[in-house]
Amino acid sequence: MFGTFIKELRAKQRLGLREFCLEHGHDPSNWSKIEREVSSPPRDEETLGKWAKQLGLKPGSDDWHKFHDYAAVDAGRIPDHVMENEELLARLPAFFRTLSGQKPSREDLEKLLDLISNAN
Repeated sequence: MFGTFIKELRAKQRLGLREFCLEHGHDPSNWSKIEREVSSPPRDEETLGKWAKQLGLKPGSDDWHKFHDYAAVDAGRIPDHVMENEELLARLPAFFRTLSGQKPSREDLEKLLDLISNAN
């Protein structure tokens, strides 16, 4: 997810891989591995913030949030905004059961759907 997303963002800037890396001081081989999802995204917020800026993302935009969420998920973490929301955090077990093919209770599913629909 993260690698594909940053590749799309770079392409929107109409920059080739080498050109983008030269402009921003990245090693093309390492950047390519991340775009191809061979290597994981960075974990530290400082690097992610720098990369988001280089990719033209505005703080707080949908793409900014997507960028950080994909980085967290691809690094094996649950995004911070989910971990900080107690109500959403309480619904994660039903969500994960659903993803793994186990049928959640109707009540769990309704609460999850209600929470998602009221999320913005």
